[in-house]
Amino acid sequence: MTSYVITGTSRGIGLELVKQLLEKPPSSVAKIFAITRNTNSPGLSVLVCAHPDRLVNIVAEVQREDSVKKAAAEVESRLGVSGVDVLINNAGTLSHDSPQVEDVSSDLLREVFDVNVVAVNQVSAAFLPLLQKGKKKQVFNLLRNWPPSPVNAYRISKAGLNMLTALYAHEKAAEGFTFVLISPGWLMTDLGSSWADLEVEVGTKEVVRITEQVTPEQNGQFLNIHVPGWEDKMPALYDGKQVPW
Repeated sequence: MTSYVITGTSRGIGLELVKQLLEKPPSSVAKIFAITRNTNSPGLSVLVCAHPDRLVNIVAEVQREDSVKKAAAEVESRLGVSGVDVLINNAGTLSHDSPQVEDVSSDLLREVFDVNVVAVNQVSAAFLPLLQKGKKKQVFNLLRNWPPSPVNAYRISKAGLNMLTALYAHEKAAEGFTFVLISPGWLMTDLGSSWADLEVEVGTKEVVRITEQVTPEQNGQFLNIHVPGWEDKMPALYDGKQVPW
């Protein structure tokens, strides 16, 4: 029985992750703590009402360290002596900016870096003691592999997330942790737009598969999802292979 903590679950990939995990039997997925910045998610509220024994909505602002620590304490109080098995850092932001990197707004770069890197570190650090008590000790950080539009701040921040994941993977390997980056692909979400390649259900299903099948030998890797028939989609976002660092 696996327990999950997932950030950014009010919509998009995060909400779909919760939905698909709840479709699995309780013997496989025992508890999901879905973190959102507020309770204004009709989709998540419906799932909470349908699965009150397995799904808990935790309200926290991932950019605020005190809020994240409070969320971790709440999860700990609900789990008792048990730990968290899997943490999925899904919360993130993507903003279109100038095609020229020198024209990227400093304020925008700080904001995007704060959400996509600093907040991920805060969440990972806050839940680390609970993960140390868990059975699987797995952390998955989501980022899209090289989006095509001018989103330079996003690209810079995700390079930082790549290094953050690599550092955690190296430092915590001896404790039995597995830290992995996953590119869910270009999905039809509010962030991805209706012009995206794949429906959110397709990409999320692959993210779930990877979280279930990953091995300790893949610690520190950056993995693409695998979508049959899309392996040659440039720049090979759906071949299921490891992305070179």
